[in-house]
Amino acid sequence: MYRTALRNVLAHKGRLLMTALAIMLGTAFVAGTMVFSDTLGQAMKSSYAKSYSDVSVLVTDRTTGGPVRGERAAAPLTDATVKELGALPGVRQARGVVSGFTGVADRKGDLIGEAWSAQGANFVPGPSGQDSRYPMTEGRGPKAAGEIALDRGTAEGAGFKVGDRVRIAGNGPASTATLTGIFTTDDPTVTSGGTLTLMDTATAQQLLALPGRYSSVVLTAQSDTAESVLATAVRTKLPKEGGFAVETGRELTDRQTATIAESTSAMKSMLLVFAAISLFVGIFIIANTFSMLIAQRVKELALLRAVGAARSQVTGSVLAEALLIGAAASVAGLLAGIGIGAGMQALISSFSPGMPTGPLVIAPATVVTALTVGVLVTVVSAVLPAIRASRIPPVAAMSSGELPTTQKGLIVRNTIGSLVTAGGLALILAGANASGSSGRAMIEGGAPVTLIGIFVLLPLLSRPVIASAGPLLARLAGTPGRLARRNAVRNPRRTAATAAALTIGLTLVSTMTVLGASVTDAVARTVTGTMKADFSVAMAAGGDLSPETVAAVAEAPGVTAVSPVTDAFWSFGGEDQPVSGLDPATFDQLVAPELVSGSADALKQGRILIDSKVAASTGATVGSTLAVGYGDGASGTVTVGGVFRPSEVLAPVVVAGTAVAEHSARPYIREILVKGADGPTAALRQSVKDATGSNPVIKVRSKQDMQDEFSRIITFALNMMYGLLAMSVLVAVLGVVNTLAMSVFERKREIGMLRAIGLDRRGIKRMVRLESVVISLFGAVIGVLLGCFLAWATNRTLAVDLPGLVTVVPYGTMLLFLALAGLVGMVAAIWPARRAAKLDILASIKTD
Repeated sequence: MYRTALRNVLAHKGRLLMTALAIMLGTAFVAGTMVFSDTLGQAMKSSYAKSYSDVSVLVTDRTTGGPVRGERAAAPLTDATVKELGALPGVRQARGVVSGFTGVADRKGDLIGEAWSAQGANFVPGPSGQDSRYPMTEGRGPKAAGEIALDRGTAEGAGFKVGDRVRIAGNGPASTATLTGIFTTDDPTVTSGGTLTLMDTATAQQLLALPGRYSSVVLTAQSDTAESVLATAVRTKLPKEGGFAVETGRELTDRQTATIAESTSAMKSMLLVFAAISLFVGIFIIANTFSMLIAQRVKELALLRAVGAARSQVTGSVLAEALLIGAAASVAGLLAGIGIGAGMQALISSFSPGMPTGPLVIAPATVVTALTVGVLVTVVSAVLPAIRASRIPPVAAMSSGELPTTQKGLIVRNTIGSLVTAGGLALILAGANASGSSGRAMIEGGAPVTLIGIFVLLPLLSRPVIASAGPLLARLAGTPGRLARRNAVRNPRRTAATAAALTIGLTLVSTMTVLGASVTDAVARTVTGTMKADFSVAMAAGGDLSPETVAAVAEAPGVTAVSPVTDAFWSFGGEDQPVSGLDPATFDQLVAPELVSGSADALKQGRILIDSKVAASTGATVGSTLAVGYGDGASGTVTVGGVFRPSEVLAPVVVAGTAVAEHSARPYIREILVKGADGPTAALRQSVKDATGSNPVIKVRSKQDMQDEFSRIITFALNMMYGLLAMSVLVAVLGVVNTLAMSVFERKREIGMLRAIGLDRRGIKRMVRLESVVISLFGAVIGVLLGCFLAWATNRTLAVDLPGLVTVVPYGTMLLFLALAGLVGMVAAIWPARRAAKLDILASIKTD
């Protein structure tokens, strides 16, 4: 029997080619993902390990970077602190470090690189005048205000040379400094394409922290002193009230390693999900292929049973065929996956030349996983066809054609499908009527159950759905159209298995597209409805703005109203809440919250505004008095003056900006809202931009700019998802090609008869192409409808967190998906249609 299985594989290798390709693609996706993520993770670990090579203990002031959630301001790290810690036993060197966001403008005034990777730091020369962290390749380090040094990558990329005037910017107006030196560094953020600007310590403290204050202190231990012992000694020297983080070099390295592992694991998981989708699509192709092969070999299998083969031997024979195909395709997929991993690494390096690279990591787990998954998926997919093959009676050797499906089998299948679908839909509807994460969890559980139930019911659905297209096909294509419809519904199981591959992809794509359109619409309406300001001024990297910038913008020509938006965290009823502080005098000109009760004028009376969520959690109403714990540790009471609907523009609690300033040594200014006399004109934008000193890292955005920016984020995410789903679509195309090709083979006599009674080659091609298009559109329509339903249910659970969210179906995009599905069917039918048209009439008629 096993020799028979090998002979069958060799005899039908052409018909099994598409199946092998489907498995190879899915396995290659799995192997490529694992190779790429393992290689990138190892390279990043090796690179980032250098960041702490000279750090034994790092003391960080956690209050220098903005509002600290539930954190009291600690005593600052000063020169006295550095000296005191440097005098501890076992310390070889103590160095005060200042770091923060600093952008560099190119010769056109545009920001170099990305805002999130633009950093500034202080240059700390030793007795030799050099800073060991930043060896100079040209010039010298900065010694006074107005001098800077740049990393070599930034300087060479912008064409800067020692002596040039360079424009830099932090969170305030931009300034111009003289480039005194160019240095190298193994800082992975810089080597990955970021920028690093060095300043003298006093200037760095003025721009990035506070005068005389350091962000952190780095201690290097003597060779005979353990890091843990030194860390303990440091903790005893620091104030008890908190605000400091004390970590050893080993702890920093381990945390960095864990962070890298977590990020690469998340990336790997996401990619493997899409690889699993491709393999899941491949299951339908494999099952369909073996079902068709068995249908074409009824006589052969019946004859084996007649000469004494047991049912178990027939089943084993079919499974052995699957095992051989799965093993061969998995090995090919593993090799292709290694190539994909190398290609992905090269692609990332080309886009980000500084991205850490290293030798390919082909872990044993990758090899075992790829081979096991490929073989297992193939064999499991062939189980049902194998069982069906074992049930062919010996008497079938005297008949021809496929054995008909029994009525009992159809009833059982449809009953099971209906029950599973109903259960899945009930779970989704229950989740839609729940809220938050619990509702989404029910939808996540109900979605796959519903999808499985729909797959079981697809044969039942195929007849009425495809039959409804019959009149249109007849009018458009005449006889070939009528024949295409009949061929599509002739074998519902085969049609369903072929269409299911596209149903999976279109369900996912439609769900995400509708969700993206709905969220974009909600955010756009929230911004438009809540924000009355003409422009928002904010840092490109999301940092805080300086008070000097606020003053400069307020004095800009054309500005009639302005308010800084300051952020803080206050505690209400033991729960921290984000707080936004605004100027009460201009609040009604810049912001229009949707009030449920009370009045926005309450801010002018010293009262606060809260959103309905905070009101519900605290039980507060207009006029209620709430106990509050401020960020500086003080406590007090506030009176509620209004309740508004949650908004993406405002924090849950809105207070007067002076109240935030009273409890913060340095209020964190997130943005500045600006109103002009003539609306959001280009002249007003330029006036505000000039007021910032033409700072390249400060964004001046209108409401439309905010909407467009959010839309770009959603579009990027969707495009990335479409790209990852492209593999499953390709596998689905292979399934359509395979089904049609094998269908043409088993219908050779029928096609020969059609040719004999007058249907020309063009008619045969049109018949096969239309059959493919009909099957593809059938799967696409089911997928689009199910995707829209899942998006609607998910939106119901998101409505609590995103006020004003309603389901928006982009009908144009949905029609485009259906058109693309039709195109997929047309492309997939090219080869089978040509093959069918070239069949010899007489030879086809004589086919058994």
